[in-house]
Amino acid sequence: MHIKYSLFVILSLVVTRGFSQDLLTVPKAVEIALDNNYGIKMANNDNRIADNNKDVLNSGYLPTVSGNAGATYNLDNTEAEFSNGDVTVLNGAESSRYNASVNLNYTIFDGLGRYYNYKQLKELYNLSELEARETIENTMIQLFSVYYSVAQLSENVKSLEESLAISNDRILRAEYQFEYGQSTKLDVLNAEVDKNNDSISLMNSRQNLYNTKRDLKVVLGDDFAPDFKVDTLVNFILDLDKTDLYNKMMANNVALLKVDKNIIINEFTIKSNRSGYLPTIGLVGTYGWNKNNNNAASFVALSTNTGISGGVNLSWDLFDGGSTITRVKNAKIDLENRQLEKESLLLTIKRDFENAWGDYQNKLAVFRVQEHNILTAKNNFNRTQEKYKLGQVTSIEFRQAQLNLLTAEFSRNNAKYQAKLAELYVLQLSGELLNVTF
Repeated sequence: MHIKYSLFVILSLVVTRGFSQDLLTVPKAVEIALDNNYGIKMANNDNRIADNNKDVLNSGYLPTVSGNAGATYNLDNTEAEFSNGDVTVLNGAESSRYNASVNLNYTIFDGLGRYYNYKQLKELYNLSELEARETIENTMIQLFSVYYSVAQLSENVKSLEESLAISNDRILRAEYQFEYGQSTKLDVLNAEVDKNNDSISLMNSRQNLYNTKRDLKVVLGDDFAPDFKVDTLVNFILDLDKTDLYNKMMANNVALLKVDKNIIINEFTIKSNRSGYLPTIGLVGTYGWNKNNNNAASFVALSTNTGISGGVNLSWDLFDGGSTITRVKNAKIDLENRQLEKESLLLTIKRDFENAWGDYQNKLAVFRVQEHNILTAKNNFNRTQEKYKLGQVTSIEFRQAQLNLLTAEFSRNNAKYQAKLAELYVLQLSGELLNVTF
């Protein structure tokens, strides 16, 4: 499908950094999902069905041709009395008949019903393309959500590994200080408790990471690798213009385009149903062959006929009990519902766009604050660590600085990926998600 091809071309042009073989980049993940995701495959198959349905072979414009053949054999006991008074009695008289024909039926005019049905089938194909695009967009959002969850957990695991290394170093230092009488056994025990807590947190985060990677493989529809890493570098599109995106949303939002297609389809349904008010004119033709082998009681012993016959027929339901009137009325009500659906949808997506834009701007601002906050947390930890080595701060104060740094890193990671997902949702609403270079 052209949507998939265009997105693949865009992704193929992306210039990426040098990565190891087991690194699953965003462009690679998108490419794999487009090829293997089962939801996308099924949407593409539905689109193929709609493509078949809109073909002229399904339009009703072509004639139908049928062939018929038959044979009859009779074995009769016959008593025949002729006009001159003679009587003939036949026992076991045989007779047979054979026939074959080719018949053609063609509708010349059906009140324009098939004309509007054919147009409706074309619009249904266009609707199926939009539904396939919607499936791809939703799959991409799902893919990015799981992908960035893997990235966030990967960074969290790295932070926990670094924190565990700090805790291990703290135990060694506490043990040395205890051996030389510079601290109590309580400091060693506290360090061991904190180290164990860090180990538990790391094990839980690693398990969450493994589980989320499996979730990502399901979305991809393929086992990318026994194990893999993801890219934790996130680039934001900082030149997004709200007014431009709003205008694009009104023109390209897939939900709006779908409801517009449904309105057009309903309009054709009304016109197609109105064809019941008009007559149907058809053309029929037959080429036939008939052979009769008659018994002795018949005047003609053998007859063979071949020939062509043709004709024009007209049928007109002057009154069909009101079913056509009912269908037209109901189709008009359906059209009114589709128009009301569009008005409701407009209110909803306008609200969603305003909320999504505000949410994106807020989360982007929060991420920038978290970026600054982590610098402060690192500086605070480094200074506290130096003082701890000099014995100027307690182990409790050191642990608090360590936890503050870990919390800041977790908050930064969460803010980064939440801001990116908010950006992608704005792009989806505006109909631009598949036009972005990732």
